[in-house]
Amino acid sequence: MSSKARILVVDDDSNICQLVQLYLDKEGYESRAVYNGKQALEAFREFTPSLVILDIMLPGMDGWQVCREIRKFSSIPIIMLSARDETFDKVLGLELGADDYVVKPFEPKELIARVKAVLRRYERQDTELEQLIFPGLVINKSNYTIRIQGKEMELPPKELELLFFLGSNPNKVFTREQLLEKVWGFDFYGDTRTVDVHVKRLREKLDPPDIHWQLKTVWGVGYKFEVK
Repeated sequence: MSSKARILVVDDDSNICQLVQLYLDKEGYESRAVYNGKQALEAFREFTPSLVILDIMLPGMDGWQVCREIRKFSSIPIIMLSARDETFDKVLGLELGADDYVVKPFEPKELIARVKAVLRRYERQDTELEQLIFPGLVINKSNYTIRIQGKEMELPPKELELLFFLGSNPNKVFTREQLLEKVWGFDFYGDTRTVDVHVKRLREKLDPPDIHWQLKTVWGVGYKFEVK
């Protein structure tokens, strides 16, 4: 991991920004803080961060909207911050393309550990310019797109990574817990419903499945990418 990685901190509480920046600076990161959604998008383009720490409750444009806008043009990792410890909020953030979710109040050292882990995962993925080819389907990990029946479609990062992982292991069954570990990482504190939500969204986009492959539920176990 580069000690010069740039971290953009977005929170309307300047005290939280200062505290997070203090810990980031100690770890050798370059950081910048902004305090609302509009500033976040402007700073993202100017500062070109390696990772964004993004609070949900922001004045004007909230964190959900900021995350959605960033995901239109970038797969840079995003860690969401929220005072709400609700499964719905966590799942929504992950659906929008966030890479992790931290509940306030948080221990700064834990947040820094999450930053390091997410950056490690992202940098590993960034070096793997790969694609998988099946009849009527190309899964391209280098630009987070799929081509299905000749039509190209962009996917949110975690949907693409989940599909790519399953496609890399055809006909092998994985439990939800294994998929959380392999796709979201050892240190992800989510819930297995996150996997179900992502599979449901993938199926909607892959519908109807090709006769040669399908994203299949193995009842009582988990999921597999079945190739015939």
